[in-house]
Amino acid sequence: MKVLVTGGGGFLGLYIVEQLLDDGVDVRVICRKRYERLDQLGVDWVQGDIQNAEIVESACDGVDAVFHVAAVPGIWGPWKMFHGINTVGTENIIAGCRKHGVRKLVHTSSPSVIFDGHDHIDADESLPYPTKFLSHYPHSKALAEQAVIAANGPELATCALRPHLIWGPRDTQLVPRLIQRAQSGRLRLVGDGTNVISMAYVENVAAAHLQAANALEPGSAVAGQVYFINEPQPVNCSEWINTLLGCAGLPPVGKRISAKAAHRVGAVCEGVWSMLRLSGEPPMTRFLAGQLASSHSYSIDKAVRDFGYTPRVSVEEGLRRIEPELKQLSNA
Repeated sequence: MKVLVTGGGGFLGLYIVEQLLDDGVDVRVICRKRYERLDQLGVDWVQGDIQNAEIVESACDGVDAVFHVAAVPGIWGPWKMFHGINTVGTENIIAGCRKHGVRKLVHTSSPSVIFDGHDHIDADESLPYPTKFLSHYPHSKALAEQAVIAANGPELATCALRPHLIWGPRDTQLVPRLIQRAQSGRLRLVGDGTNVISMAYVENVAAAHLQAANALEPGSAVAGQVYFINEPQPVNCSEWINTLLGCAGLPPVGKRISAKAAHRVGAVCEGVWSMLRLSGEPPMTRFLAGQLASSHSYSIDKAVRDFGYTPRVSVEEGLRRIEPELKQLSNA
């Protein structure tokens, strides 16, 4: 069996590649730049942007399954960038699969595609897409997810996984930003401190992708479905942030801002960044304020039922594995 992993040099993608290799699978990777770890693993590597349909089509030639992980995350940026990579790139993957008779496509989506600004507590996959998105990222990912599910059929079986707040060693987004903001004194807890969130340890998320692919066949229970992927039990958001800071040897966050105030600050920041065309992300946006202040926890019952998803690394073990990296980040 030969498998293509898009974004295979990234945070989640690399764990998927490593687990596939451990299972004896022949792996090909497509990503925009070269990664030393991929060279060490000796995988078949294709350099390219998934917005390039010809490169994507060539990468899909001769593979049996595709794990489409590549995406551009973020709370701010031009629509063209998010739509080009997240939506058009996904459409190119689907076209490449169809062109070369790929049998399975597992797409990495996000719970943000159904975020509507309200609390989600132990929510399931019946939640609808919102009528309005506060950020280009979830909008572009929602369009991509819908395209993947619509592509499911007798020739190509598809499914989408929605891992929530992926964390773990080698993270380059969530945890490093948290540490950086804490050290600069710019970190604030948002809301009244009662909101709960679901978290997803990266090795568990990677394993879920492999489990879903193994169960994915045309007409199977997994085909054409979406799944939330996270730890079974949610955590209090404020407590979780302070737990990570504690592992890094940093003091807990002592400053808090109300949800309404954060929303107002986010609106102002968006206006300033748009008017002055400032580079980088604003320190706060309305989307980020809503994410930090609301509860968003999700049931994994459907994934357990349909393909036997069971987290294999506990939260306690995950914290033990990431602690040296957290301390290194705080001392950098």
